[in-house]
Amino acid sequence: MSGKEQVTITLFNKWETKEIEINDPGLKTAISLKPAVLPNTFGRHERQRLKKADVNIVERLANKMMHFGKKYAKNTGRMGGKKARALNMVRTAFDIIHLETGKNPVELLVRAIENSSPNEDTTRIVYGGVVYHVSVDVAPLRRVDLALRFIAEGVRESTYGNPQTIEEALAKEIILASNNDMASHAVKKKNEQERIAMASR
Repeated sequence: MSGKEQVTITLFNKWETKEIEINDPGLKTAISLKPAVLPNTFGRHERQRLKKADVNIVERLANKMMHFGKKYAKNTGRMGGKKARALNMVRTAFDIIHLETGKNPVELLVRAIENSSPNEDTTRIVYGGVVYHVSVDVAPLRRVDLALRFIAEGVRESTYGNPQTIEEALAKEIILASNNDMASHAVKKKNEQERIAMASR
């Protein structure tokens, strides 16, 4: 060595991401665990197709958490564009997860995404004036998108009109989903979607 020490970049200066294995082979290309202290790309990837696969998965979770506010409205409400606040929420939720489980919260997030990303979906096909619902496989990027959406949706629904904080709800949702627990909103939605798709095969 040339006298220089190897500096390890850890997420939020706490969590190691290098050693985390992605068990689902289909999601290996869609989940990015790029080392970053503060996962914020300032939307550089926005205009490039499929570039979101290279965005750190924690940042993508924070982006989904910005859709907070009204119960069923997606991009309106108090959280629209408040990225720093969303990242702080994720940071606090990770601390809660570590306190409760003693494990690396980023690894639990990866497990939660693997457990709540649906493999099948249905699409509408109009054939001769008749609408058919046909089962289709889901692309890896969309699987991750849906998993993150389901997690954020579950948090939004459990905290709406409830004194429980968003951070606590996010930590709880990630822990439940990482254990593949049916009490998790994300896992429930995934199973429901796959059940509907199976019926349309």
